Amino acid sequence: MYVKEQTAICLRPWSDADLPLLERLMGDPAMTEYLGGPESPERILERHKRYVRSSEPGQAPMFVIVADPQRQPAGMIGYWEHEAEAMPAWETGWTVLKEFQGQGIATKAALLVTERVRAEGKYRFLHAFPGVDNGASNAVCRKAGFVLLGEIVLEYPQGSWMRCNDWSINLLAEQEADK
Repeated sequence: MYVKEQTAICLRPWSDADLPLLERLMGDPAMTEYLGGPESPERILERHKRYVRSSEPGQAPMFVIVADPQRQPAGMIGYWEHEAEAMPAWETGWTVLKEFQGQGIATKAALLVTERVRAEGKYRFLHAFPGVDNGASNAVCRKAGFVLLGEIVLEYPQGSWMRCNDWSINLLAEQEADK
């Protein structure tokens, strides 16, 4: 029986050198199938500049998912503020290059982001909103411990509406269980 070796990952802050990664992630029709299609080079550059600034205080942090031991950029993940049912919360999203998919990398990255936002202690919930047809991202949510709240319609990208699943993690669940 063949056992696939587990891929270790880490997250590092987005840097100016990561534009080629973003071009691969957001400029490829196959990679953006569930995100409204590829972005223009101008839009990718705008996004890249925002991601570079994301390590500054008060910014929504974006990270490169680094696959070890080769330390290759495998994708990206981040989190930002989002209002869910009139309450502030965190939202997260990710994308992983095709050659790294199916190795549990996105799930591991989602778990690392969950640890980060839990440690911040700012909001009670972390949400993810994969498209209802995006089986892989919905599986990541399930494996990373998110609970499916139901289906909603969100505007993404701007001007386009998509059916999404609303997945959530109660970041305070462990503390509440100890009471």
